[in-house]
Amino acid sequence: MIENIQTKSAVTVSEMARMVGLSRSRFYQLQGTAFPHPVYDPQTRRPFYTAEQQQVCLEVLRRNCGIDGKPILFYASGPKPAAVRRKNRKSKVKTEKATSRNSTVVEGVKSLGMNSVSARQVEQTIRKLFPDGTSNVEQGEVIRAVFVALMRQNSTDNLGG
Repeated sequence: MIENIQTKSAVTVSEMARMVGLSRSRFYQLQGTAFPHPVYDPQTRRPFYTAEQQQVCLEVLRRNCGIDGKPILFYASGPKPAAVRRKNRKSKVKTEKATSRNSTVVEGVKSLGMNSVSARQVEQTIRKLFPDGTSNVEQGEVIRAVFVALMRQNSTDNLGG
């Protein structure tokens, strides 16, 4: 897992903390004992970690032994690499955005007189009408298209009698 983390020629302290799965504040606490101090750019005075220092930090994580030679314990499940955390966070945010946008569409369709429409119906209709997603479509157009589609569906349902 740790072997898959790619190092760069230089990373910020925040990025180094993410690479080892720690919060920035916890990483700062462990500098000088478990992890090495960063080097500073003489022109900007910004701290950063070189590729060699990144390897040292990842080795500390792998061996559970700080640069001071003392053992350091991380959570039993082990810190997740930054790429895994980011992926999970993005998918959660994307789902929340879709749910939020769909709830607005549900409210819009209800305000047009379809009081019994469910969020599930709206979501299924949006998937049929907009297979590539609705990110490039104005919200009013989505509401109108969903309303028309549901009205057509309901009128054909009633004809089968």
